[in-house]
Amino acid sequence: MSQAIGREVNRVDGPQKVTGAARYSGEIRLPDLAHAQIVGASVGRGRITAIDTAAAEGAGGVVGILTHHNVPKVNRVPLVPSLLGAPAPGETFFPMQDDQVHYAGQPVAIVVADTLEQAQYAAGLVRVDYDEAPSVTTIDQGRADAYEPEKIFGGFMPAQLHRGDIGEGLAAADVRVDTTFHFAPNHHNALEALTTTAAWDGGDLTLYDSCQGIKAVQLTVAALLGMSPSRIRVRTRFIGGAFGSKAMVWPHVTLTALAARHVRRPVRLVVTRGQMFTSCGHREEQEQHVTLGADRDGRLTAIRHHKTSVTSPFDDWAEPAFGAASQLYASPAFEGVHHLVRGNTMTPTFTRGPGEACGVFTLECAMDELAGELGIDPVELRLRNLTNVDPNTGHPWSSGGLAECLRRGADRFGWDGRGPERDGNWLVGTGMAASAYPVAFFMRTQRARARLYSDGTAVVATAAQEFGTGMTTVLTQVAADGLGVDLDDVRLDFGDTDLPTAGSPVGSNGAMMVSSAVHNAATAVRDQMIALAVADPESPLHGADPSKVTAAGGRMTLDGSTETYRDLMDRHLINDTDAIGSWDPPPLDTPHGLLTFGAQFARVAVDADLGLIRVRHMVAAFAPGRVLNPKTARSQLMGGMLWGMSQALLEGTYMDTTLGRWANTGFGDYLVPVNADAPDIDIELIEVEDTVTGPLGVKGVGEIGQVGSAAAIANAVHNATGHRPRALPITPESLLPTTP
Repeated sequence: MSQAIGREVNRVDGPQKVTGAARYSGEIRLPDLAHAQIVGASVGRGRITAIDTAAAEGAGGVVGILTHHNVPKVNRVPLVPSLLGAPAPGETFFPMQDDQVHYAGQPVAIVVADTLEQAQYAAGLVRVDYDEAPSVTTIDQGRADAYEPEKIFGGFMPAQLHRGDIGEGLAAADVRVDTTFHFAPNHHNALEALTTTAAWDGGDLTLYDSCQGIKAVQLTVAALLGMSPSRIRVRTRFIGGAFGSKAMVWPHVTLTALAARHVRRPVRLVVTRGQMFTSCGHREEQEQHVTLGADRDGRLTAIRHHKTSVTSPFDDWAEPAFGAASQLYASPAFEGVHHLVRGNTMTPTFTRGPGEACGVFTLECAMDELAGELGIDPVELRLRNLTNVDPNTGHPWSSGGLAECLRRGADRFGWDGRGPERDGNWLVGTGMAASAYPVAFFMRTQRARARLYSDGTAVVATAAQEFGTGMTTVLTQVAADGLGVDLDDVRLDFGDTDLPTAGSPVGSNGAMMVSSAVHNAATAVRDQMIALAVADPESPLHGADPSKVTAAGGRMTLDGSTETYRDLMDRHLINDTDAIGSWDPPPLDTPHGLLTFGAQFARVAVDADLGLIRVRHMVAAFAPGRVLNPKTARSQLMGGMLWGMSQALLEGTYMDTTLGRWANTGFGDYLVPVNADAPDIDIELIEVEDTVTGPLGVKGVGEIGQVGSAAAIANAVHNATGHRPRALPITPESLLPTTP
């Protein structure tokens, strides 16, 4: 019986973080540590004609400068998602291998000095001359040369999706909605910037890296440098936020290792806040065109969904616009096509809710418009189009819950009494959207080790790291229940590639995949102890059916007979016992539809004169399978919903097409929400049983909180003002009335 799973347990890493005992990659203390600073290209495209490092070399404390003239050649490594068992470079291009510049901010030199301040000062003294060439940085600049790739998302997904006959479906429609949405690029701004500390010991390398997957770092650096992974150890326990920016392994990690080898001492490189905009990918600029066809009763007959976005000069990268968007509703015909524009930016990457945050936005805003055209309540329109199977495959859902989320969310929000209404000078409106996010099975075998000691305490070890999601807390809960001991008697060892391998927790799969391995390791130890007890003539459980013995609080029990782990181990002179637990995810072609479902509702107020938008209240209901810890789950979902609000109203990076570089690369003009922007948020968790996703039935909550949030807000803005937002972020000026 579960004692810890499902409880609102406080973060086990909380005391370390609030007291400063938690150590991040930028806080590792190593003797003779030097500091590195990147010099980025100031042009969007061209060739380096000269690099003058004389002034920098003469500055105090400088111990080395790397340019394309002295950086060793590295291997070319293909771009793949951050899978366990495969290298995961953020882009196939590696900088400082020649004199070519492909995007502004691309590293062209690395300055290493005794202190960070000396490195920063000397980096400003490096002079680089360029033969500049015209750059392409926006959709409009490259639209004429847009192309259809064969694969997207690092080659992981097809670029097209078709079902049914789209022509027949649209022809059969009584009503159509045809609309286009534009999305400004978004950049990651985690509290902790990219940080790597590298130290060599002969031919062995140790890295402390702010990342989402230490195994991916180990394998990527090994592949680039032509080393055995056994010679590289990555140690990272705590990460100050990631959100996709640290899912792939960016060039600065390997450059730090090369710098440390060059100066023959440990080196730390911390990417500046401005350089975060050119160092770890981004959510690309994109344009999405959707056409819905429906009959008079609101049942969809066709969905056509096309996307155009900007990728890098070297990789076919695009967020998948119509993953969940093609699965949410039972339209008999669907057509999805991605178009790419090669631009002078770095390769885009995962950003929270990748693909679905924009793809579902497009669909759900179009659905709201369709509801208005038909005079059908938006919640009812969605209920009429739900399906019990994945419409792309016909397979049943591994678990559902969308109808319940829509109904319970609407009831909790008070949807029946929706606006619009007026509150003084504020126009108040309400909106809603369905949410969905794929359950990802692209990871490999996961492993964990559980060790039980004779005093009843236990240590569970896995290579996974804690990047702010509460991973260590839920894994401790899973371990305690699996072992049958109290929560306080479990210690989690994590964040080291020398520990049993766990993959990168990306795509909301962290809790699902790592908890499965921890559960299997813990229950294997528990079963060892039960087997020992029932075979022991001196045990009160001797001869019992092992399958009927339960374990909790460090004791095994059946029908009033009990035996503690301590007594059993002492009697057998056992100091400790352990087991390795592994978990293999179902195959990618598992015969089930795999989505996590939710529904979101928003109430906004718009200043009638100034166009200012304030989100007053948000309600959501989510069905994420089994909930390991409601407190950390709600925290994750709330964070996602606030990021969706930020996507809707604040965040956008803009390109200076004359210079070929981002125009707003700091918190002064790249806007993110603060506490004062946060509305009241009410979240309901609806547990649904799932026997496909792993032994615990966990599906994940990291991404779905953002998916649907921006659409609910945009639909509420329309309800309040009558204006249909067609671009994100929604700016006040876009809502102001225009005059001739």
